[in-house]
Amino acid sequence: MLLTLVLLYLLVTIAIGLMAAKRVKSSADFAIAGRGLPLAMIVTTTFATWFGSETVLGIPAKFVNGGLGSVVEDPFGAGSCLILVGMFFAARLYRMNLLTISDYYRERYGRLVEVVCSVIIMVSYLGWVSAQVTALGLVFHVLSGEAISVSLGMVIGVVSILAYTLFGGMWSVAVTDFIQMIILVGGLAILAVFAGHQAGGADKVVALAVSRDMFHFWPEPNFKDVVFFFAAAITMMLGSIPQQDVFQRVMSANSLKAATRGPVIGGICYILFAFVPMFLVTSALIIMPEQTEALLKDDPQKILPTLVIEHMPFVMQVLFFGALLSAIKSCASATLLAPSVTFVENIWRQFSPRMSDQQELRTMRITVLCFSGLVLTYAILMQGTSIYEMVSGAYQVTLVGAFVPLVAGLYWQRATTQGAVFAIVLGLLSWGVFLATPAGEEFPAQLAGVLAAAVGMVVGSLGPQAIASKHASHHRHAGMSEAGG
Repeated sequence: MLLTLVLLYLLVTIAIGLMAAKRVKSSADFAIAGRGLPLAMIVTTTFATWFGSETVLGIPAKFVNGGLGSVVEDPFGAGSCLILVGMFFAARLYRMNLLTISDYYRERYGRLVEVVCSVIIMVSYLGWVSAQVTALGLVFHVLSGEAISVSLGMVIGVVSILAYTLFGGMWSVAVTDFIQMIILVGGLAILAVFAGHQAGGADKVVALAVSRDMFHFWPEPNFKDVVFFFAAAITMMLGSIPQQDVFQRVMSANSLKAATRGPVIGGICYILFAFVPMFLVTSALIIMPEQTEALLKDDPQKILPTLVIEHMPFVMQVLFFGALLSAIKSCASATLLAPSVTFVENIWRQFSPRMSDQQELRTMRITVLCFSGLVLTYAILMQGTSIYEMVSGAYQVTLVGAFVPLVAGLYWQRATTQGAVFAIVLGLLSWGVFLATPAGEEFPAQLAGVLAAAVGMVVGSLGPQAIASKHASHHRHAGMSEAGG
């Protein structure tokens, strides 16, 4: 019965998404909803993009095991990213009227940087979308009493998302996000109240968390712990900024006000609401202590689904899985669309410069289909990897490769193409070296990468300028000496 209702919910969301797809007449409609989304929808779609499987399943598992300090990357870093985007990036990018974030790299630095950054951004999505697909497989596996394998569950989940994303693009994503977020927020809030009551009151849940030191946030005051804590915080906080899905939401706004305020409100709401799944998992320690302790050793991501299925009435089960699927589907649809649009606009277009708008729209849809197949394959091969780790690892590549050129290009007039190339090469090389050697155990690879990228940007931009200035000064002095002679 529960599985039937969940499948019915999937069919309803597909129908809504297909209705929204009628608005798509051009590639701009498909990619950025024709710049027609009001503030309320920008808030819900930014919130929805972030609130995925890792928020419901991954973050609580990390929180119960390591306390608040272990989730600095997400939700704190991830939510702060949206706030930073709204405050420092949205207005400047919105005024440029671009289709993708990679268009900015082309306008500022040229074709080479555009293509390289596009590839970096697209690669980063592989881990993130795979995490959502993995969660979908897990949900169908649990709901079917393990009759549906995790792999088959992944296939069902991807097909359900493709059914509307393929046709409606950003319009379908935004409309379904709006509805799914109402279900998500309402469902998890009601569930939290019920779980608190089962645990003997919310105060007992909080008291347990305090007694286990779960609210411990700051690292130990030594260099290694502090630097790894800082690196974890900036991974999603800064690494998520040069991402197409964030940019799409900014550019989809119908006004500058919506573009700047929407991400800020969405980010604040995300950080606050991420505490609800943490509260639910903590309550499980009281409601089912032995099972929870066993799952902590086996797979902490299963604590919340087990709590709901074995200790809550049917209505609560419907609410939870409806909310969970809303979170996963809204996140996955956005992250399937973003790299596909980037590929067509910033890579494929160079091989087909005379492509008409309708041809571009058709190519975007084909790319969504192909990328979905790639993600599904990757997710099946990566079974066993934690959802939280898959998501956090995805952002390191954009942090070290694309963040510094974006910030320098927007806020430093002396940034050059050569500086951007130096930043990308040094950032990726340093990151790779620290990942592949024992050095990464002493100093975080992503922090080494972003610091090297900053050095590369400065040296690459100022070095040639200093040399040119020196030559000009030399020639000027030589000319004056000749004139004097």
